[in-house]
Amino acid sequence: MIVAIDGPGGAGKSTVSRQLAKRLGWNHLDTGAFYRAATLAALRQGVDPADEESVVKAVADRHFDQQRGRMFLDGEDVSSAIRTQEVTAAVSAVAAHPGVRRHLVREQRKWVEGQGANTVVEGRDIGSVVFPDAKLKVWLMASPTERARRRARETGVDLGEVEADLARRDRADSGRAVSPQRPAADAVHLDTTGLSVETVVQRILALLGS
Repeated sequence: MIVAIDGPGGAGKSTVSRQLAKRLGWNHLDTGAFYRAATLAALRQGVDPADEESVVKAVADRHFDQQRGRMFLDGEDVSSAIRTQEVTAAVSAVAAHPGVRRHLVREQRKWVEGQGANTVVEGRDIGSVVFPDAKLKVWLMASPTERARRRARETGVDLGEVEADLARRDRADSGRAVSPQRPAADAVHLDTTGLSVETVVQRILALLGS
């Protein structure tokens, strides 16, 4: 069984999905980390993030994996390296390339299949593209101010800078031609503004009947 947790940056996807998976005793997959790892691979090879052909070549033969919440690229733990400002600034351009998305969607589906068990999957197109047959699809959202405050607390970056970056990322992700960021037609919308992580998790558990 798959539960898809989608939504924009700062809506609470990562924290909620990890806690939900822990509560259920399920596997957890952060698909956004795959795109960040692909971006890191491209940057390390000196590839222009806007050049689709070069980026696709840079990631085609790389091995992507997640273990115990850590992201691995060709066996190297890159969990910290993929959270740098350089990667953050380039990931939307990389994620917009159809060839990159096709490759990483295959990798994500392969990862879930390899687990052979129930999985909570988080991202921005899980319910609409990657796992359209997910048992439950939840679209998390929050006010722009709340999202920026959360991200600023996580990263230590200036609030104004975070707000501008989230707005830029929203425009890029919702406007891309392939797999744009948007809720699946049958997703349950859940506004997390002002809600604790525990409250959000409990509401999703109620939707699952757990």
